[in-house]
Amino acid sequence: MSEWDIKKLHILRTLREQGTVTATAEVLMMTPSAVSQQLSNLARQLGVTLLEAHGRRVRLTDAAHLVLRHAEAVFAQLERADAELAGYLQGEAGEVRVGAFSTAVPALVVPAVRQLRRSHPALEVRVREAEAAEAYELLSAGAVDLALSLAAHAPSARDPKFALLPLLTDPLDVALPAGHPLAAEPGLRLADLAHEPWIFGGSGPWSEITTAACEAAGFVPEQAHSAAGWTAILAMVEAGMGVALVPRMAAAERRAGVVTRILSADQPRRHVVAAVRRGAEEGPAVARVLAALREVAGARAA
Repeated sequence: MSEWDIKKLHILRTLREQGTVTATAEVLMMTPSAVSQQLSNLARQLGVTLLEAHGRRVRLTDAAHLVLRHAEAVFAQLERADAELAGYLQGEAGEVRVGAFSTAVPALVVPAVRQLRRSHPALEVRVREAEAAEAYELLSAGAVDLALSLAAHAPSARDPKFALLPLLTDPLDVALPAGHPLAAEPGLRLADLAHEPWIFGGSGPWSEITTAACEAAGFVPEQAHSAAGWTAILAMVEAGMGVALVPRMAAAERRAGVVTRILSADQPRRHVVAAVRRGAEEGPAVARVLAALREVAGARAA
């Protein structure tokens, strides 16, 4: 029977994700020569060729992809074993590290933590703010146990590493200066704002969300100003410098000189999901945090 080495399989999986030996070494805090040596040892143990030269780089062979297909089931089962053992050893106690994008922290994570402090005071939740698109890198690296992200940035549902759980559909409202001619317009549509100057990020998820929403309404938004934080965006809207799409989850950032309008017929939405490494969702501590997040998300939706 071939010898399956979990540590070496993890290195092989990381190489598939990172694409190069150098990048793999950086992620795993190893030297490139150590990565190459470990993978050579794994190939000898399994009796197959795992890598082949491709220009100045290497790529995985069909045998390597076959090995990883089975290894993913092993990794998921080990996550389940860790989760079950943690439940046995810690009972109601434990630690769950949560990564969440900026608007999800006050809207979902903080209320869930407050609830858990009352119901499970020995369960510690550690929060890390991270961009939505960064969630899966943090999960894969083991830096967080649960991440809140956007469905638009989720990997394929067929990705064996992650389990994705829908949490919330978050409508996007439009923010206008209080004295704007359309601030009180009945039946306001996104298309009515086609000729307005827009404020959104120069790159990243919010730029993509704003651009996609406007294009779906039939126009390309003219980006007058670029900002990533809601404080800056709403300050510019208040000053009459442009209009912006604002997620309803960011309601805490509202300003007195800004009118927020619900769009009538073509309201865009973003979908918030919770992600865990596949198998880890069965752990009692992670399951409790997920349940609290679902309850908070349900209350917001209602």
